[in-house]
This record gives sequence, C-alpha cells and structure tokens, in this order.
Amino acid sequence: MKKKTEKQQAYQKLVDAHDKKRPVLINCLKAFWVGGVICMIGQAVTIFFITYFPFTEQTAGNPSVSVMIFFAMLLTGFGVYDRLGQYAGAGSAVPVTGFGNAVISAAIEHRTEGLVLGVGGNMFKLAGSVIVFGVAAAFFLGLIKTLLIHFGVIG
Repeated sequence: MKKKTEKQQAYQKLVDAHDKKRPVLINCLKAFWVGGVICMIGQAVTIFFITYFPFTEQTAGNPSVSVMIFFAMLLTGFGVYDRLGQYAGAGSAVPVTGFGNAVISAAIEHRTEGLVLGVGGNMFKLAGSVIVFGVAAAFFLGLIKTLLIHFGVIG
C-alpha cells in the first residue's frame, strides 16, 4: 500500500473534519421497525385471504405478495414510498415492496420518453435482473430437488 503524501494527508484531515457522522444504530432501528411494520401488513393481507377467500396458508402467499407489490407501486406513484425509503433506508427496500418500488420508479422516471421506449423499455432494467436470477435460481433448485427425489436421497 502506498504511503500518503502530506498533501493527501492534509486533504484527508479536511474531509474528516467536515464529514457528517452517520447515526448507524438509529438508522438500523428505523430500518428494523419499518421493515417489521411492512411485514406485519403483509401478514395481515395473508390472513385476510385465508379468512375471506378459499386459500390455505400455502396458497395465500402468491396473492398476498401481489397485493403488497401493488400497494408499493401505488404509494410510489403518490410519492409516499420515496419518503418512507428516505426515512427507513433498507427497511423499505428489502421486503418485496422494494421490488414494486424499483419497477414503478424506473417507469415514472422515463415516462417522458414515451410508453413503449420510455416506460416499457426502462421499467424492468433494475427489476429485470431480479426476475431473471429468481427464475434461474428456481429452475436450478427445482432441478436439484427433482434429481434428489429421483435418486432417493430425499423423500
């Protein structure tokens, strides 16, 4: 590793003097409680589907995820989810609602370029990689499980 020159050391001291200290613990707590509330709402949506529709615990997951993504997209469109993301950081980005926010944010950002090339072309730039890797991972895990069942490793 190269030794820093006096000029570089002086510059680093200047940067350190003006650098804003980040409240890491408070930011972690904000992310934790906001992410927890989002998950609690998701659980309430799941219970709603189990109670009022013919879903079981195993089958209620898909419509619940769809509703949570839809709500995130709707709140992003109204500018609410962006403010929540500024407050909570990863607490709003890590749950599945962060996926909905990423998709609709790109669509909103590029709407001036037109529906097809702007919204349609850019909507899945960020989310597309998530979809591709999710589908690929599901395929390979399904293939591995099928082989393990076929050869009697698991029952």
